[in-house]
Amino acid sequence: MKNIKIEDYQLTLKEIEKLNENYKKDKINDVVRHALNKNSISSVVYDAKNEPNTNFDFSLEVKTLPACNQKASGRCWIFAACNVLREEIAKELNLENFELSQNYIAFFDKLEKTNYMLSSIADLIKNEPDERVLMHVLTNGVSDGGQWDMFVNLVTKYGVVPKSVMKETAQSSGTRESDHLINALARQFAAKAKKLAFEGKENEILGLKNEVMAKIYALLCDCFGVPPTVFDFEYTDKDKEYHVIKGMTPKSFFDKFVGKKIEDYVSLINSPTKDKDYYKSFTISYLNNVIEGRKVKHLNVPMERMKELIIAQLKDNRIVWFGSDVSYYGNREEGIWDDLAYDYESAFGFDLKFGKADMLDFHAAAMNHAMCLTGVNLVDGVPNRWKVENSWGQDRGNKGYYMMSSSWFDRYVFQAVVDKKYLTKEELAAYEKEPIVLAPWDPMGTLA
Repeated sequence: MKNIKIEDYQLTLKEIEKLNENYKKDKINDVVRHALNKNSISSVVYDAKNEPNTNFDFSLEVKTLPACNQKASGRCWIFAACNVLREEIAKELNLENFELSQNYIAFFDKLEKTNYMLSSIADLIKNEPDERVLMHVLTNGVSDGGQWDMFVNLVTKYGVVPKSVMKETAQSSGTRESDHLINALARQFAAKAKKLAFEGKENEILGLKNEVMAKIYALLCDCFGVPPTVFDFEYTDKDKEYHVIKGMTPKSFFDKFVGKKIEDYVSLINSPTKDKDYYKSFTISYLNNVIEGRKVKHLNVPMERMKELIIAQLKDNRIVWFGSDVSYYGNREEGIWDDLAYDYESAFGFDLKFGKADMLDFHAAAMNHAMCLTGVNLVDGVPNRWKVENSWGQDRGNKGYYMMSSSWFDRYVFQAVVDKKYLTKEELAAYEKEPIVLAPWDPMGTLA
């Protein structure tokens, strides 16, 4: 068989002429082109046939607090995780509105991620910059995104505080510039560390890392504010009664209102790829924030089992943190994700849908946003739509709440976090086994 080279696939002028002729023959292209001249693609291919199934009524629904707003940042995973915790705190204190400080957690996340990145660079620095693992660490850098286990690492180490104690700043709500500065310093560290290693001065790399960390800490304080160490927690409950708890620390606040309950949550994934058997646990190398913290760890389960566990937690009046790919089939203004609502095939002659395993293997989809499931509509026990608490503000969707169709959910939801008490003994044993280590670039290591 002849070896085919890239040169064999060149696009000739004759082929382009043929493509142009074929395009002009099909008159539907004229209609589509005219429509797209003044309208977005999504509005032109919108198909209303499934609208009756996309209303905001749900047979099972957890009553929750008002939606939050992450603004121009990628802290969705922190907002979603804080929403899980704040619901429990609000119930205990009889509050009609309450937020934890996402800024406080993001501050220490950036600090720990920078330390993790610099330490990873030091560990890999004898490799050339284009060695795949080192290149991955350098390319990905420090970002806003994260995973559930990374959140647990932060709050168990640093505690939490109410939003009133450490409010948002312009920089915490818009992180592009500070992220750029942090990564520039980290990559500069890599260049200097490489030189030290080449000169046989590896023992000086730790000192260099400490110098960079001091600069990063100062930058974070400048941008996000100085994290509080002691504060008075003041609040007014639903009965309009004022309360104050004096002399709290972030850790004492966490211990009082959250505590060890957070360690009971287990991350589930649905990855039907050949390299990941169901009911096996997995972790990802060179992915974390707190070096001494728990691993980012997932139990892979079939989608039907994931949905059963999510519904079990919702029935106990508890919301569920989850991760999905929101880049497909979405109306962000109305707050609907529905893969049946957009007909690309009639307009363009192709369908974007293909198997979930292939989408993961060929980088067509991966988790990129974390939110909370707060409800589901069950028809004869089977879900046909889900209610979602987002963190894009209350002026989108239904006051910040969104709807996902069942088919969209099956296709684009990849992760959910549930209390381990809902798992069978066999499932829990599988989760607790030493996890299989995946490559740093595995799609299950994607950050929300």
